[in-house]
Amino acid sequence: MTSTTVVVVTWRGAAHVTACLDALAAQSRAHRTLVVDNASDDGTAALLAAHPSKPEVLRLRRNTGYAGAMAAALDKVDTPLMAWLNDDAAPTPEWLATCEDTLAKAPLAAAVSARLTLADGTVQSTGVRLTADGHGADLAEPTGEVFGFCGGAAVLNVEALRSVGGVPASYFCYYEDTDTAWRLRLAGWDVVGAEADVTHQHGASTRPGSVRFHLWNERNRLLTLLRCAPGQVAIRQLVKFAALTAILPLRGKPQAPNFRLSLRCRVLGAVVARLPRTLVERRAIGRRAALDRGAVWEAWAGL
Repeated sequence: MTSTTVVVVTWRGAAHVTACLDALAAQSRAHRTLVVDNASDDGTAALLAAHPSKPEVLRLRRNTGYAGAMAAALDKVDTPLMAWLNDDAAPTPEWLATCEDTLAKAPLAAAVSARLTLADGTVQSTGVRLTADGHGADLAEPTGEVFGFCGGAAVLNVEALRSVGGVPASYFCYYEDTDTAWRLRLAGWDVVGAEADVTHQHGASTRPGSVRFHLWNERNRLLTLLRCAPGQVAIRQLVKFAALTAILPLRGKPQAPNFRLSLRCRVLGAVVARLPRTLVERRAIGRRAALDRGAVWEAWAGL
């Protein structure tokens, strides 16, 4: 029986989605492929229809980002496991089998993170670590248990995912994986890494370093802290972000894009606008939690 629905999210992916589907067609383990097309307008739809593997396609009426597309896909998944896979990623033939087998050997694990490698052979991610200031950062060294999974290539237990509230669709893009892993850990689940190899173009659909990249990244990091971290940690990081933003005009022209005053003000505005909803979500996460927020933070922050 098929255990996994592999969900591929694409947006204007005509240049690379075929390679992803070719790699999925070559998997040694049977699976269901579901492509979520975020209203692409570059011929992606025709490529999906013509691909010999005949993937199922869920075409959305507007671009909902990676997070929104994954949330939409979760409603359509009827298998025990769900894989998250970027459309610019090409897994090796044993990728899915290795991930499934790794989960089967770790009954307390709800997610397994694959090993993503760039075209030049550089390891991009073997999982996600939690930094001392609450960033989700890629690990480049192989390890067994990890704090979180990299959403570019991972396999999750569907029942566990739904039990912790699913995917934060409103994030649009970035930190939906760290937020999900954090909620799984609060609920008592583990996250593990696997030597399941995936080649990743990284940034083929979005532009790392762009204004939108930093806007989503900074906003969603703060929202994740407000939803999942101990209260004092979330408040401290929000105040720190606001204070640094306030003194930026005194420091001269910023060198890094994420230190532009206008961008950081937009981040703060977005977080404040979402604060009432986020606090409601925080309470819901707390009610579902089996572990104390402080215990999870102390176990993983800064490692």
